[in-house]
Amino acid sequence: MERVAFLIEETGERLGCLLNPESLVVRRAAGLKPRRSLGGHVTGAGLADDPLLYTGGGSTELRLDLLFDVYVAGSSIQTEDVRELTAPLWRLAENAAGEGYGRPPLARFIWGKTWNVPGVIAAAAERLENFTPEGAPTRSWLRLRLLRVGEAEAQAPAPPARRSAITAPPPESVPEDQVQFHPVMGSGASPDGGLKGERLDQIALRVYGDAGLWTVLAAFNGLDDPFHLPPGLVLRIPSRAVLEGLG
Repeated sequence: MERVAFLIEETGERLGCLLNPESLVVRRAAGLKPRRSLGGHVTGAGLADDPLLYTGGGSTELRLDLLFDVYVAGSSIQTEDVRELTAPLWRLAENAAGEGYGRPPLARFIWGKTWNVPGVIAAAAERLENFTPEGAPTRSWLRLRLLRVGEAEAQAPAPPARRSAITAPPPESVPEDQVQFHPVMGSGASPDGGLKGERLDQIALRVYGDAGLWTVLAAFNGLDDPFHLPPGLVLRIPSRAVLEGLG
């Protein structure tokens, strides 16, 4: 089992849980659909395949199998009913009133330094086990469908192909005049269950205009756990020109 977290963008709340890494499923659907006319689908005797309408976009889905147990150490909530631990994730699938058409809260799936996926919970299903004599379940297997969304804060995100091509240069190869030094407050769980301090994706968005470049900052600074920045850490931030091979 691996410890992962969900970070709620609007409130900064951090929801920790356990993940079985063998059960992580990622599914991609391209942006296309069958071409239609006023009478229905476009068809013809000479067509080997239905004509397609290329809509662009598409959808990326993560299916997560999560484990919650009231007897697992590290939870900020002490309870005998595991549903108190899973309730915040269930609420992510609720349509919040007062904003647009009731968009569910935006959440980031965080796992180590390779997964930082913003999205919304499209569906949730829960299997409850190990009931107390009073009928309270103490263990939950929670399956979530997370649909990835774009970086809502990014004004001009880099094209996906360009973003994936950018990697961190060797630190010793970057001149000091091409590096900024950024002291951070540090981040971690606060006593009330929220989050304090800065995150790498926020810093990458502010410096590069692309939150997805948090992986470059993590690699350049040798961070094993980029979700928790130790207090007093001074980040070394290479210039964008260096990342693009122009420095």
